[in-house]
Amino acid sequence: MSREGPRRPTAEEIGLLLAGAPASRTRTEVAAGAGVPQELAERVWRALGFPTHADDAVAFSEADVAALTRVRTMLDRGLLDEPTVVRMARALGQTTARLAQWQAEIIIGHLLPAEGEPSDDDVARVFDTARALLPDFEHLLVHVWRAQLAAAGTRLLAMADLRPETTPDPRSETAPGRVATPEAAPGRVAMAVGFADLVAFTRRARELDERELADLVEGFEARAADIVAAHGARLVKTLGDEVLFTAPTPARAAAIALDLAGTAELRIGMAYGPVVPMMGDVYGTTVNLAARLTAIARPGTVVVDSGLAEGLAGEPGFEVRGMRRRTARGLGVVRPHLLRRSSS
Repeated sequence: MSREGPRRPTAEEIGLLLAGAPASRTRTEVAAGAGVPQELAERVWRALGFPTHADDAVAFSEADVAALTRVRTMLDRGLLDEPTVVRMARALGQTTARLAQWQAEIIIGHLLPAEGEPSDDDVARVFDTARALLPDFEHLLVHVWRAQLAAAGTRLLAMADLRPETTPDPRSETAPGRVATPEAAPGRVAMAVGFADLVAFTRRARELDERELADLVEGFEARAADIVAAHGARLVKTLGDEVLFTAPTPARAAAIALDLAGTAELRIGMAYGPVVPMMGDVYGTTVNLAARLTAIARPGTVVVDSGLAEGLAGEPGFEVRGMRRRTARGLGVVRPHLLRRSSS
């Protein structure tokens, strides 16, 4: 007697499993249930990255009411104002959307066959695995978020403590034993910024198939993330063939760069100075200068600006050699320096 195989789960079943609650309310009902003006509710949903539904579409759950009620509580207590709530929602939405997509790709890529259409058995296996993993993933997500929040707060406080009482010129000569710390104006902090770039990426992309190219990029990003984390710094973002990282001190940034530049596949440019942290990214002249220095660097080398070179004065393990002055687009004439490990 034959037995039927596992039934392919429906889209509704998958949505219920992952969302945790069935859709039972319209967007108007959610706003009313949470006591939040409809216009604010829609701004929050858009910031979170949720699609806009028709007024009579039953697309929200009791969990959405609970979430929006928490937003109203934060506003009522005066902890946040509406613009800040929307900015926080946008940060949460954009970050978790990428995280969810990335995790789904990893799990599906692990469980589904690389070739051909997945069978009902394959889809059912993904569904059952997601159901088994979801509680642990949810707990781990909150744990890692809190740990990363603590690390971010510690970094920002540490960089604030490094702000000088005076306002030295980041490109000026410094007295012996003194590290030049560029002034960080309100809203700006002084830090080291580095770009690591894969050499000849366009040519290599033409030579590799899709799977090999994906392995190359993932391997590069994973190695960069591991090295940056090991030195207590932050990987700000990855751009396929390039990563952007920040560090609170020139010495820590130099250690990261030299660990990364272990092969001729990379070239690295770094600068030290004030930056504007915004939306999890960093902006400003220091960032632009680091990018320009990356273009100057030859494969397998690390090029830094004068501010970072001065910050390494007296630091053991590093050797900095001045290069000829160059014109950096949009920044004028700069004095690059070649960073190496000290031979002593």
